[in-house]
Amino acid sequence: MNRRHIPFDRLHNFRDLGGYTTDDGRTVRWGRLFRSDGLGKLAEDTADWDAFLSLGVRTVIDLRYPWEIEARGRVPEHPSFTYRNLSIEHRPYDQAALTPDVDPSPYLAARFAEVAEDGTKEIREALKLIAEAGESEAPLVFHCASGKDRTGLLAALVLSLLGVPEQTIIEDFTLTELATARLVADWQAAHPDSELTWPGYGKAPAEIMALFLADLRTRYGSVQRYVTETLGLDDSLPRTLRANLLEQPSPEPELTFRKADENDLATLVRLRDEAARWQQRTAPDIAQWTPGQLDETHFRTRIQEGEVWLAHLGTTVVGAWELWWSDPAAWGPQPPTAAYIHRLMTDHTTAPPGTGRRMLTEAEHRITASDRTLSRLDCISTNPHLRAYYEGAGYKVVGEQPMKDGRQGSPYAVTLLEKRLK
Repeated sequence: MNRRHIPFDRLHNFRDLGGYTTDDGRTVRWGRLFRSDGLGKLAEDTADWDAFLSLGVRTVIDLRYPWEIEARGRVPEHPSFTYRNLSIEHRPYDQAALTPDVDPSPYLAARFAEVAEDGTKEIREALKLIAEAGESEAPLVFHCASGKDRTGLLAALVLSLLGVPEQTIIEDFTLTELATARLVADWQAAHPDSELTWPGYGKAPAEIMALFLADLRTRYGSVQRYVTETLGLDDSLPRTLRANLLEQPSPEPELTFRKADENDLATLVRLRDEAARWQQRTAPDIAQWTPGQLDETHFRTRIQEGEVWLAHLGTTVVGAWELWWSDPAAWGPQPPTAAYIHRLMTDHTTAPPGTGRRMLTEAEHRITASDRTLSRLDCISTNPHLRAYYEGAGYKVVGEQPMKDGRQGSPYAVTLLEKRLK
């Protein structure tokens, strides 16, 4: 079900940029634009090489320094594609040598800003190649070493020019976190006598991309103005990108919903643990969920005392949520006019964009069908991104609970939100 992450043995971060929805309702075409970690890890006469060639790639853009290519190799030559080295970074630095006190988000956002400032010639050429590949309908892949920073910057520019919302661009950046452990293992295998001292190595917290995009707006006014005024590309390039890389969305399998039962307990534990790991990777400064914190007993109790729902895409479970009929720990004693949504969680490897919002809507329908007029939820007060997500779905902040006892350790502060349904 996961079309975005394309599996290889040696490549850990090869992704299709297709499927994202734009501001005008179109979607990025699948199979036309890929991003990756270092393609120098590919070797001829291997299953990885055969899998790569089967994608039909016609252009490879290598964003690394020439000295990186000399040290670690480049994609093997093949008559089916052309190869271009466009080193967009001009001020080298060694992430592995950074000390633990370096905060990844502001540090890397500043490096991204340097690349946008220094690498105008190479970024301009890369964007032109991507637009030209779109015209010929020939797949293109761009990559750096880990497929995170230089690759993430170029991906953000392209997706922004295509009209993909900023939050989606940020989420695409964070997907590198699914490859972090393997990228770290690669580094350790290549440096068996050295210690990796920087905890941020290979990680992609959302704040890096959010800070970079905010800085881009501050410096240049917008991505569009950066491209036209700083890179010197005219307005036709974004139009060409949209014309060639976007399409009207094809019908996808409908999300379906059902109540969970005893047979789903292991699935619910897995979903919750994977969501907790994703939160830890993308927002390590926010202590909210911990893997292993909830077991089957928790979900059995929730099924017995309220409702637990699963979201399916075909036969694949892509998300779940809990629906409570009272929540005295957060809201105190209340009349039976509201229901309370908890543990809204999606599988970030299989859930299509918008799954979380769709599950919220389904939960609200269930609340209305139960003759209740208010949908309520809470989020930990130190998570402004989650609060903004719920506010974007129509929820209003109505209070704070400074000492919620969620029976998961120490009490914690939560923001209370509600939405009137009828």
